[in-house]
Amino acid sequence: MAPRRRRRRHDRSGQGDPVRLGAHRRTVRDLYHVMLTVSWPTLCAGLALIYVLCNLVFAALYLIQPGSIANAAPGSLADTFFFSVETMSTIGYGNMVPQTLYANVLMTLEAMSGIAVFALAAGIVFARFSRPTARVLFSNVAVVTRFDGVSTLMFRCANERRNRIIEAEVRVYFAREETSPEGMTLRRTYDLTLSRSRNPLFTFSWTVMHPIDQRSPLHGIDPDFLASQDAAIVVTLTGTDETLSQPVIARHSYRADEILWGRKFVDILDRLDDGQRVVDYRRFHDTVESET
Repeated sequence: MAPRRRRRRHDRSGQGDPVRLGAHRRTVRDLYHVMLTVSWPTLCAGLALIYVLCNLVFAALYLIQPGSIANAAPGSLADTFFFSVETMSTIGYGNMVPQTLYANVLMTLEAMSGIAVFALAAGIVFARFSRPTARVLFSNVAVVTRFDGVSTLMFRCANERRNRIIEAEVRVYFAREETSPEGMTLRRTYDLTLSRSRNPLFTFSWTVMHPIDQRSPLHGIDPDFLASQDAAIVVTLTGTDETLSQPVIARHSYRADEILWGRKFVDILDRLDDGQRVVDYRRFHDTVESET
């Protein structure tokens, strides 16, 4: 059994996230994208912080005119803050009420602002919940073994949800660093032809195969050469979620040290005595030494 490797975050080319020197920083226009991509704890903390800051701003504005809030302690930021919370949340306990024209105008503006803030927060949370995502499991490693007499690159993918991905399509690319005759270093990407790139009903497991024949960009390449070229195998899987009828996409990549040569995946398909088919995902990542 091959040891499992810890995964690191990869970019689209299969390498770790690079340091972006001189790139433009995020602007306000990126705020929506950031809120859709950050973790749930970060999003909840950010929304809570915005809510508190908005109420603090209105609490300070109420303090500008002394005595504008009835039953509030003179100069008390706490009282005006909690009055702001009642106004923005439309709670309306009635203990403190605005008693001047200035306070009523400010209360009206805060009520309108509260509607906008809650609407935006609800929209962001709904967008995160409703965004279609794929739960596709990729094998920790890829293998190179002989299949039908030809050296073949293989890896596994599986649909972890109990539904189907309709018209699933896998595309595999070989990315590596090359130096041109003029001395220019660049990263090039080559398409890898697959034995079967489409799956009409992706339900359980799918072993993706690329024959390494004379037309393959991997022909004649050994593990040491892959490592020296900082090469990677980049995989994208697209399809339509059967439940949501929405397109989904999954991405994965394999570094040179995650491609095992002379090994093959263990069989995970079996049948019970009553003929029922079984898929053993406990052995999904396991490999054994190839006999050829």
